[in-house]
Amino acid sequence: MTHAALDDLQIAHLMADAARAAILPYFRQPGLQSQNKDAGGFDPVTEADRAAETAMRDLLGRHRPDDGIWGEEFGQQSGTSGRTWVLDPIDGTRGFISGTPTWGVLIALSGVDGPFLGIIDQPYTGERFVGAPGLAEMTGPTGVLPLAVRATSLLDQAILFTTFPEVGTTADRAGFDAVAAQVKLTRFGMDCYAYALLAAGQIDLVIEAGLNAYDIQAPIAVIEAAGGIVTNWQGGPAHQGGRVLAAANADVHAAALDILRKA
Repeated sequence: MTHAALDDLQIAHLMADAARAAILPYFRQPGLQSQNKDAGGFDPVTEADRAAETAMRDLLGRHRPDDGIWGEEFGQQSGTSGRTWVLDPIDGTRGFISGTPTWGVLIALSGVDGPFLGIIDQPYTGERFVGAPGLAEMTGPTGVLPLAVRATSLLDQAILFTTFPEVGTTADRAGFDAVAAQVKLTRFGMDCYAYALLAAGQIDLVIEAGLNAYDIQAPIAVIEAAGGIVTNWQGGPAHQGGRVLAAANADVHAAALDILRKA
């Protein structure tokens, strides 16, 4: 890994630390208020979301003033370096306001071809999943462990996670259901933690739709570093969001992709 990449990773860790510190005082606290950003549904935002993104942007302003920023809460800020930090201060705000621990902080560094560095941080559980050139590891209560995807090759032996039915359209749901009918086990509502578990070799597939770039860029970097595959439902790049298929390996990816393309 180059010196520049190490510097970028250090900045990413600093941002994850700052986001943790900003968010945790709000978690499971009585009186936590949320506002709905979606007039046609429910897309909550809290002061914790805004505080975390502000803390990360402040660090980038000091250490990476030439890089662009794309954050969920405060939008896009152009840069001159050709690189963009893509931030989701709390992925899974619905879970956050419900007291579940599966929400996380997403940090990615992206170039013209998509993300090449990513962190999925779980502040409450103390777990951090990192993917970067030459690095795929997680840290947590049991120490530091390498990330490596599973080798499940048959769809009927696969474990599938999703945030459906909270995301995606009725048509999207039909595609997901067609794959879900073929797998061994399906679990719901895990937000970004599902992608972390795929990178950690615990599950085989994540299928979602209606995503934004800041929902998926950090998971892409982490999963690819661990040996997995992330595409859209046509097999193309997924880093701009939309319909996403994340898979542990080429075999299970191809099997799920065949069903999604037909659906």
